[in-house]
Amino acid sequence: MPDNKEDKIPEEFKKEDNGIYSKEDREKARDDVKSLLSKLEDGLKAVFDSDNYKNYLNTMSKFHNYSINNTLLINQQKPDATLVAGFNSWAHNFERHVKKGEKGIKIIAPAPYYIKKEKQVIDPKTGEGVLNPDGTPKMAEVEVKIPAFKVSYVYDVSQTYGKDLPTLGVSELTSDVDKAKDFINSLKKVSPVPVEFGKTKGDSKGFYSPDQGKIVVKEGMSEAQTIKTMVHEISHAKLHNPEKAKENAKKTKGTIEMEAESVAYIVCQHFGIDTSDYSFGYIAGWSEGKGIEELKESMQSIRDTAGEMINRVEGDLRNVEREAQKEVKAPEKEPPKEERKSLKAKLTEKKKEVAKKKDEKKQVLNKDGKGARE
Repeated sequence: MPDNKEDKIPEEFKKEDNGIYSKEDREKARDDVKSLLSKLEDGLKAVFDSDNYKNYLNTMSKFHNYSINNTLLINQQKPDATLVAGFNSWAHNFERHVKKGEKGIKIIAPAPYYIKKEKQVIDPKTGEGVLNPDGTPKMAEVEVKIPAFKVSYVYDVSQTYGKDLPTLGVSELTSDVDKAKDFINSLKKVSPVPVEFGKTKGDSKGFYSPDQGKIVVKEGMSEAQTIKTMVHEISHAKLHNPEKAKENAKKTKGTIEMEAESVAYIVCQHFGIDTSDYSFGYIAGWSEGKGIEELKESMQSIRDTAGEMINRVEGDLRNVEREAQKEVKAPEKEPPKEERKSLKAKLTEKKKEVAKKKDEKKQVLNKDGKGARE
């Protein structure tokens, strides 16, 4: 039987949340972060192997709110992770506990600290420095926030036990027509340009037209293919529109398609839509010869766009679900005034009829001498 005793609280969680106080602590934290970043740099190129990149996108679909670096770190250390949180967060927010002996997943977390520093007093009206009577700058001691980072630990849900986690209830879309329609409607709201359904040229399943300011998706496709195509073209409209022509000028057509395809894969995977027909073979060729910063720039664009779309679609689907529940639970409306009068009149008439029948029965009994007193 597994040992379900709660693990001993790690040393890093015994400190205050914002507490890296001593110089030694800060130096150790910098060294730990530097070591972790070095591993990231070494492993980044390897991500763009076909299978590795697919695994990375799968991880990003689950952790779209995490930074690029932390998504990579989670993927490297526990590729099968599905939901992660800190040691204390599991206990306080989810009523779950980390199993004894589980190894934490290292991520990089902000750990700012404050120092006191002499700064010249600024006149709020003029925005200029205040001077003493002798002409020297008037100084005051202020607290200055110094940005810093430390290595922190998170644990996957599989490493915990306790209360069952709530589910959103919208993860399976391909088998439910109504939810698929809701999803498509949500994507229309997310799109920065109108989405139309109609005919496309050749084998094209859809296209984004910057000149016409619209997206056209081929009609008559399966729900999964329609959703995938919509996300792909909306990604183009968000990432590769005329307003971003300058920053996209150096990107090849392959890079542009890779970014849109990656966003589509992440969003579809997040909502449980089958995209197993995707191919990542071209990714290795796309990454060849590119520098670390160039690769990370595209990955950041993919992460930001996919994260925004997931958050907005989830929010809209929650609203749809809440409205549907209200309609189911809503009490029956009171009938109109005229209808109420009619019902009341019928009820009164019915009571009179019952009373009349009782009276007639009583009279019959009295005539027969039954029920009457002598």
